[in-house]
Amino acid sequence: MPGLTTAGLGVVSAEARELYKSILGTAGRSCPARPEDQRPAPLQELLDIGLLVPDVNDPKVLMAVDPQQLAAGLSASWQRSALELLTRAASLPADLQELSQAYGGGLAADKTGGIVEHISGKAEINRRLAEFGQSANHEVLSAQPGGGARSFPPATAIALDTGMLRRGVARRTIYQPSTRYSAPVREYVAAVTRAGGEVRTLGEPFTRLIVIDRRIAIIPFADDNERAAVVRDEPVIAYLVNTFELCWERAIPFLDGNDVPVEVVSLLRQNIIRMLLQGVGHRVIARNLGLSERTLARHIAELREEYDAETLFQLGWKLAEGHRSKPMMDAMDAEGALD
Repeated sequence: MPGLTTAGLGVVSAEARELYKSILGTAGRSCPARPEDQRPAPLQELLDIGLLVPDVNDPKVLMAVDPQQLAAGLSASWQRSALELLTRAASLPADLQELSQAYGGGLAADKTGGIVEHISGKAEINRRLAEFGQSANHEVLSAQPGGGARSFPPATAIALDTGMLRRGVARRTIYQPSTRYSAPVREYVAAVTRAGGEVRTLGEPFTRLIVIDRRIAIIPFADDNERAAVVRDEPVIAYLVNTFELCWERAIPFLDGNDVPVEVVSLLRQNIIRMLLQGVGHRVIARNLGLSERTLARHIAELREEYDAETLFQLGWKLAEGHRSKPMMDAMDAEGALD
């Protein structure tokens, strides 16, 4: 760039200034004795900025230039360059947009992981879930805690999932045990299992999750069912699939029919008893187990009948007594086994 010296753009060092003044004392002409590659730094500085120029008639002679004329010329040149740079700076993002998109779909994904997209609102979440389901080619995994509450009405869910199964897409779902008491869920399970899907229930806490073809995962925000995150990062999805598989291995098959397996009822009752002994309120117990308060009341009524308790207080006392005596009975059984 014109006017750029070793000291900076338009900067003249003290040594160069003194040299310029001394040249003015010799009628503004200088005949350097050294070759060009051995010129002193101040002299080269004056040449770089343009305060000295070779004589047209004798290039070995250097002539001083009027600083005012030089300043006007450099100022105009720099302003043009600055305008060109500003114009280029404004247009550069658009010019490189195509390459940026290519980078984002290639190297950037390898370095920073896949994209995580946030979506809000149940209507938008349901729309995207339906879209992902229709695009599935191999497998859809879902873990749905919270009882019989589903993203779609039963008829819509049945149509979506049986449609996937008819296309050859594997479908596996995990529910909480309480869903076995829900007529809409039993209707869904009957239709899906007849079409080749698999449903199981797991009597322990797990997180809501949907995985499409092991390439897209949909997870909720903590304590906010109105928002969800769509994950496309391969290592994260592999971790989520592994978590699902561990839950699937421990879950109990939910087959077509109204009968609830004994082990499911037993585990559900154990969880109800545990929370009752902990002093948890009925509403919280129902929410944690995915039960309606009416269904929970029926289970508690059956427990009162089983323990011959007329009131909840008597039931609590007998449950506590039973849990205190259980370790003693277990110890006696162990001693008998040793004998």
